[in-house]
Amino acid sequence: MRIIDLRSDTVTKPTPAMRRAMAEAEVGDDVYSEDPTVHRLEALAAEMLGLEAGLFMPSGTMTNQVALMLHLQRGQEVIAPKGAHIYEYEPGSLSVLAGGVIRLVEAPYGVPDPEAVRSAIHTSPHQAPTGLIALENTHNSAGGTVVPLEAGRAIQQVAEEAGLPTHLDGARLFNAATALGVAPAELAKGFRTVSICLSKGLGAPVGSVLLMPKDYRAEAWRYRKMLGGGMRQAGVLAAAGILALTEGPKGLARDHQMARALAEGLLRMHVEVDLNSVQTNMVYAHVPRAADFVERLRQAGVLANAMGSRVRFVTHRDLADEDIPAALERIESALHVV
Repeated sequence: MRIIDLRSDTVTKPTPAMRRAMAEAEVGDDVYSEDPTVHRLEALAAEMLGLEAGLFMPSGTMTNQVALMLHLQRGQEVIAPKGAHIYEYEPGSLSVLAGGVIRLVEAPYGVPDPEAVRSAIHTSPHQAPTGLIALENTHNSAGGTVVPLEAGRAIQQVAEEAGLPTHLDGARLFNAATALGVAPAELAKGFRTVSICLSKGLGAPVGSVLLMPKDYRAEAWRYRKMLGGGMRQAGVLAAAGILALTEGPKGLARDHQMARALAEGLLRMHVEVDLNSVQTNMVYAHVPRAADFVERLRQAGVLANAMGSRVRFVTHRDLADEDIPAALERIESALHVV
């Protein structure tokens, strides 16, 4: 029985072209800034996103946390949308590393109201002062939802009026760009720092890049070293990252189509799915006793994640065309197991 893995888009394997590029990569010691393939990756990412400089790191958690360390003074707050990855899935790193705290604002479908963000800004000496406003695009917990251009611009305007920097957790920024039909640079525009992940829908085995102004890079480099993120002959990973940036986006529309087909199939089974949230490659379904249901799915050969009272399904490039119809058949069978 073929296992259909819908846990995450992080489960993809490197393509044959990636493996060849990794094997043939020109390398050097990146801790000495001598790896030419890493330099090419960082320059390519900066060019594609419209920022001045990039820094390659092992993970998206590290790129986000380095950004927070760059922006925040100890005791300051970062305003972020409810469900933000930097709060939910980067376990306390903000307080441990940057000495900051977080203030969450309501964000229907991952999009905060600009006036709610404005109201959350603190300047009083009796409160933790606001040091940063962060967004997430796409927003994982909201269903892989997209922050529209105009919404992002409005929140940037609030930040500008308050004299605050902005950070974008763009782990799946290319999914958002694909959904909106715009260049990734359009979604990155106006943010002081942007984090992108290469190992999700873009398909690289490892790595994320933090994009920033060039005068931030030396300090970001120091923080990366502090966190143990200095890698030696990292060009073997960067080579895959270059292909992820140049080739990976071409398959994202298909991922989105598969997610939509999955969501519509679940609705036909009377499984609760908010179709408005299915904007990219994620489907969140409300199923009684979600963890038990996920275990029944595993036994049926479909892997998914229980997220509290919901089950998350994520589509990705390693799925075959027939996998979504097959998964729906197995899901329907699991629904009827008592």
